Amino acid sequence: MDPQIGPYREMFDRSGWLAEHPQGLRQALLAAARTRWLAQGEWAHGEGDEAAGLLMVLEGRLRLFAQAPGDREALIGMMGPGAAIGQSPAFGGGPRLVTAVSVGRSLVLVLTDSALRRVAETWPGVWQVVAQLIYRQLQFNVQVAAERVALPPRAQLASRLVMLALGGEVVAANQSDLAEMLGFSRKAVNGWLGELEAMGAVKLGYGRIEIVSRRLLERVMAEER
Repeated sequence: MDPQIGPYREMFDRSGWLAEHPQGLRQALLAAARTRWLAQGEWAHGEGDEAAGLLMVLEGRLRLFAQAPGDREALIGMMGPGAAIGQSPAFGGGPRLVTAVSVGRSLVLVLTDSALRRVAETWPGVWQVVAQLIYRQLQFNVQVAAERVALPPRAQLASRLVMLALGGEVVAANQSDLAEMLGFSRKAVNGWLGELEAMGAVKLGYGRIEIVSRRLLERVMAEER
């Protein structure tokens, strides 16, 4: 096993896409994985890359970009510690759909498609793990589409904060990231964040947003429909 993985083993084991699977399978995945440090602005992978596999953030953050009409790049998501993305040709997958770029210095865990196939020789259930992760990615994208249709702006912000926190307390995005992802002005997002902080739902810090009360954020989402 890559020695850098050791301190993050508990994070790996408790990841939502892995927690319900046998310990032996999780150990096999860790043994097949490798780590990679990324510098500020370095790509973990690019949209259109043929190489498939899974990627999980251990430290730092990644921005996810997709190509938009007019040869523009759109920020569509953020990944913080514990978040994972990826796919495998075993499920009909093709080239990478997004470009993942490091924010500051980040440490990522990489499971290449060839590594997944080696694990599958002993643990065929690994493909269920991959399918579960693909489903979670689809679920996230469907929720984003639904919030755009159903929720007014401040409620969209509250929903995205909950989604980006991954069950923890710290959001894997700053105020500028949120404005870009949601398609609102930074001034508007800052104003709504100030309102959420005043009601005790979040706490704003330098380059970070902490969720204080998910219940209050969910109330904003429910009351503003």
